[in-house]
Amino acid sequence: MLQDPEQPFFQMSGVSKSYGGAVALDHAELTVRRGRIHAILGENGAGKSTLLKVMSGVVQPDEGTMHFDGREVSFASPAEANAAGIVCVYQELSLIPDLSVADNIYAANPPRRFGMIDRQAQRRQAEEALARAGAADINPLAKVRDLPLSRQQMVELAKGLAHAPRILILDEATSALTAADVARVIEVLKRLREEGLALLFISHRMHEVKALADECTVYRNGRHVMSFEAGTRSDNEVVEMMIGRKYQHAFPAKPAAKPAAKPADQPTDAHSTAPVLACHDLAWSDTLRGISFSLQPGEILGLGGLDGQGQRELLLALFGVLRGCAGKIEINGKAVSIGSPTAARANEIGMALIPEDRKTEGLMLPMSVRENLSFAALDRMSTAGIIDRDRQQSLVEQMMELLAIKSFSLDAPVGSLSGGNQQKVVIAKWLMRQPRILLLSDPTRGIDVGTKQELYQLLRRLADEGAAIVFYSTDYDELIGCCDRVLVLYEGRIKKELVGSAITEQNLIASALDLPVGQIVPSTGVAL
Repeated sequence: MLQDPEQPFFQMSGVSKSYGGAVALDHAELTVRRGRIHAILGENGAGKSTLLKVMSGVVQPDEGTMHFDGREVSFASPAEANAAGIVCVYQELSLIPDLSVADNIYAANPPRRFGMIDRQAQRRQAEEALARAGAADINPLAKVRDLPLSRQQMVELAKGLAHAPRILILDEATSALTAADVARVIEVLKRLREEGLALLFISHRMHEVKALADECTVYRNGRHVMSFEAGTRSDNEVVEMMIGRKYQHAFPAKPAAKPAAKPADQPTDAHSTAPVLACHDLAWSDTLRGISFSLQPGEILGLGGLDGQGQRELLLALFGVLRGCAGKIEINGKAVSIGSPTAARANEIGMALIPEDRKTEGLMLPMSVRENLSFAALDRMSTAGIIDRDRQQSLVEQMMELLAIKSFSLDAPVGSLSGGNQQKVVIAKWLMRQPRILLLSDPTRGIDVGTKQELYQLLRRLADEGAAIVFYSTDYDELIGCCDRVLVLYEGRIKKELVGSAITEQNLIASALDLPVGQIVPSTGVAL
């Protein structure tokens, strides 16, 4: 006999969880129904991820009960939760880079024949799982390390679906996806809903929540605030529930328009100020093809375009990560050679890079908040190679206060912080060096609206103080709200430069698709 879809399929009551002195969940409540997509909303640190980790057996609660399909349950491990039909797909990948896609999807329970892994059956089943995830174009025999981050995230989704879940949890699982993959995932989740699955969905992208959710639950400071039917509350009301205060406009006011920057290939006259950064015909492999631009102090320069058009590689080339780059880079009018990140961050250049993936490229997760904040600026707090502990403490405390980083201890592992606070640590460690040029690669991915607002204010304040900023974002609202100019890349080239009032969603999309600016482009409903 089928269960009434209006009856609770899963319930969590009075669930609490603390880590030392930090309360992650405080008598949290949750009710999940079959055939519905339930959005879980809240700032980073609101308790969302801990709630889902309790539900999926990653951590055990200090108190409270869970009921699943009419009986009380508790899970001592993710394997137990998976066996019961609760599967979680996280923002952080659980894939093994050196194994194939198929090996990753069936790493825990591969099909066997005569006691050996049945490679033919595994490939066939992997193809079916990929197709169900909307990623039939991924070769199941490809090595995971050879796939871009967005495609790896699709493999992670296929891996989750291969467990035949009854409840599927997506914890920021769309944050690394391209627009095309997000659109596919939305269709996949709608189909799974029709099949009767219960789906829990965490996203800080409100347009995704609008496109998918049947019901929403908001958490703040580990407590349940409200559950409501999707569409019955305005965006501002939802955000105010999340942050516990009146919601102000996200983006700070831009300064008065500056004179347009000279192209990098035009000489600077004797009476003008040399740009702090200029690129001339920068090229690398087939990814960057003759990039030329200049950047003035106090300017926020955006990088737009569809994902994978060379934006990330441009930032890596500027920071000295890529080998074999052609072209010329100038700092304050003088040609420089940036052969490594060490050279890029040296005082005579003064560059810093906030990477795309904070967990693998920006932080040492098992190490303390204090140590992570100190890594990039050890020379500023050392004498003759010996760290001045008082100087270190002073600088670390300044950064904690400046970025409002929340941690119950400076000695806590940075991995124990919420995603938003981890991102603040990545930014703070580089700000300790007082960089003149700040490169940011999609820095708001997977962080909440409150933290995003703080970051936007910080970027504008740094620019007002004279920093030059290159800001790549996959969120068009950020490019429109934050940037003085936007360079739209297409196939490794600058396709269009948009300035001031020309920075609109329509123009950004048209340029990204290599269409004439001003041509009407139908809305896709997702951020490209």
